[in-house]
Amino acid sequence: MQRQRVSGHSPYEPVFGFSRALAVGDRVLVAGTAPVPPGGGAPPDGPYAQARLCLDLIAEALAQAGASMDHVIRTRIYLTAREYWEEAARAHGEVFADIRPAATAVIVAGLLDPAWLVEIEAEATLPT
Repeated sequence: MQRQRVSGHSPYEPVFGFSRALAVGDRVLVAGTAPVPPGGGAPPDGPYAQARLCLDLIAEALAQAGASMDHVIRTRIYLTAREYWEEAARAHGEVFADIRPAATAVIVAGLLDPAWLVEIEAEATLPT
């Protein structure tokens, strides 16, 4: 089965040995996407802005693999505090209001960078 790797701009990709996304068969799997702005630097302030950046980065990876947000069938949202869920949900809902993928939100003890409040991963199908 052919595998198409999509690289992003995360400095962690070569360290951990992962791809931003991987298209295999009819699926595109997007790795946990943290709010790392292109070119580096600090993440945006607040869970809403961080979630929107994560979703924008996911959309870029999907486009490189030949899919779009319309093709997303599952997301997983990792939050570092319970009180962030409404802002992250608002960002997710703006993008997926009509698509409505299966979604999970999990409260975690922390993410790799303490400035990250949100991390999101996605799974999509490739258009036929």
